[in-house]
Amino acid sequence: MDIRQRFVDVFGGEPATVVRAPGRVNLIGEHTDYNDGYVLPIAIDRSVLVAAAPRDDRRVVLFALDFGESVEFSLDDIEHDQARTWSNYQRGVAYFLEERGIELPGLNAVVVGDVPIGSGLSSSAAVEVSMAYTWQVLAGFRLSRVELALLCQRAENEFVGMNCGIMDQFVSALGQRDHALLIDCRSLEYQPVPLPPPLAPPKPALSKVEGLGGTGGAAVVVADTMKRRGLLDSEYNTRRRECEEGVRILQRYLPQVQALRDVSVAQFEAQSSNLKVQKVRQRCRHVIHENERVLKGVAALRAGDLDTFGQLMNQSHVSLRDDYQVSCAELDIMVEAAWKVDGVYGSRMTGAGFGGCTVSLVAEGAIEDFRAQLAAAYEEATGIVPQIYVCRAEDGVSKL
Repeated sequence: MDIRQRFVDVFGGEPATVVRAPGRVNLIGEHTDYNDGYVLPIAIDRSVLVAAAPRDDRRVVLFALDFGESVEFSLDDIEHDQARTWSNYQRGVAYFLEERGIELPGLNAVVVGDVPIGSGLSSSAAVEVSMAYTWQVLAGFRLSRVELALLCQRAENEFVGMNCGIMDQFVSALGQRDHALLIDCRSLEYQPVPLPPPLAPPKPALSKVEGLGGTGGAAVVVADTMKRRGLLDSEYNTRRRECEEGVRILQRYLPQVQALRDVSVAQFEAQSSNLKVQKVRQRCRHVIHENERVLKGVAALRAGDLDTFGQLMNQSHVSLRDDYQVSCAELDIMVEAAWKVDGVYGSRMTGAGFGGCTVSLVAEGAIEDFRAQLAAAYEEATGIVPQIYVCRAEDGVSKL
């Protein structure tokens, strides 16, 4: 799609800029970000595009091609839109840029994306980051990529009302091509972690669930269950409260603990009996072990040990399914089908859960077989045809 031409069709003139911001897939480290922990996402080659031009007044006119709808609001009176809720992400970004003391120009904008909505690939963060960067390009104000990500997170937390962590906006703003991004969600320090290039498949697996063996390269493959996440908002916030309750209890025995990220696996095992409520104990166990899995996974990638990384992905899924209880039947079917395919190092659900996507690490020579076998197994079990994407790690937000 030529978004410049669509802008001309809608507004009758050329856009001043076109900005893209990517979605993301998290390789490992789920529900750790709001616990001050570690995550390892990649920005993917599926994005939200914004074509925009400034106006002479303080009006914002948005046309969303994906919805076939337009909306208009004033920068002097930014309120929620209950009818066109898709526009609240852009409204929230504008609200907090203005609150920061930045006087924004009005604008005309066309927005379109190929990040599936509700799939767990963070289309919302891509919308926020693309919009914030569009205003930065048009108005020329100074804002670092980290500051931009934090502002977009605040828009989603406080304006949209989704209490997400920083990961999604951060990697959409700061992702690097052919690298994952290790993010310390407390300090916001980050390190690019090179991904192995796609190479020939390694030797056949001895055990699919345990991994393949070998140190060959692999591709990241995302499979969309097509199940949208109806329970997400309430359950996500419930999980946060359960983690916070675990911290309050653990602080009685470990006074230095400020978040679950401060608790080692050994400390948790020693203190877990003090977490009397089973669900609280389970939530804490997942987060604490998941943080350790992220750090082990980074070491494995840097050593070219994809077998170990795949095992950690598999362990992560089991933990999300059993301890954090954010999987669902469709995700479990998809992951378990992936585990049975030759050429798969590891597979897990990705994103907040209750639907959306899985992510698998697949030897390049096995990709087509993987896609065919996974699609067939999933359709046979559910009657649903999945969408399967081979993803490349891409750069963060940019002006085209």
